[in-house]
Amino acid sequence: MRSLLNLLLSAATLAALLPHASGAAVEDTPTAAPTGESSGEEVEVLPSDLLSASPVWHAVLGVTKLHKKEFEDEFENVVKYNFLENYKVFSVPERCPHSNFSKEACLHRMAHGLLVYTVLLKHVEKEYPGSLICSLAKYYSGLLINLCKEKMRNPDQVAALTDRQEAQLLRGLNLPSAFQRKMAAHSVLRQLHYFLLDGRRAIAKRERRNGSVGSFQIL
Repeated sequence: MRSLLNLLLSAATLAALLPHASGAAVEDTPTAAPTGESSGEEVEVLPSDLLSASPVWHAVLGVTKLHKKEFEDEFENVVKYNFLENYKVFSVPERCPHSNFSKEACLHRMAHGLLVYTVLLKHVEKEYPGSLICSLAKYYSGLLINLCKEKMRNPDQVAALTDRQEAQLLRGLNLPSAFQRKMAAHSVLRQLHYFLLDGRRAIAKRERRNGSVGSFQIL
């Protein structure tokens, strides 16, 4: 448990040190960076400019990966981690497919999907008040939403969920027993991890296919 706490504290420290590459204010984030504007200049795109190379990915995946350890500590010798397969949350967004999907469509699905997960994480907060994993996952998801929108041609198409949509999502997790509600909360964190993992791979594949590394683009 001590090593888990140390890793979480390291992640929290990284959150404070990360440069905010977001283009707009993110709800529930400590600070927000100013909006970047197009200069019309042609510049070389280096690996560090790629969305898939952003340090935010490493940070958020490092946090969500810790969830397995947290789950095993809580349910030691009672429930195995793969038991969560029985508690899949079907309201989670679909992952970005690895083929037959444009980069723009993939970015849209990623940004919208993270907005959905931000709502689902409210259930995790309710079941586990003060969860640092949940807080950091929500924070980094906000940064990734803005990073995805910055790379999109039509970022305005990514709309926040309405109050009615949020309520509907959360009602689906309000299961009869306390155990079921906790399993649903853990399932959200587990599915978020794989959503992020697959999303990064899909975006990296499209950035390579588009020849972003070493090419030029208009800013």
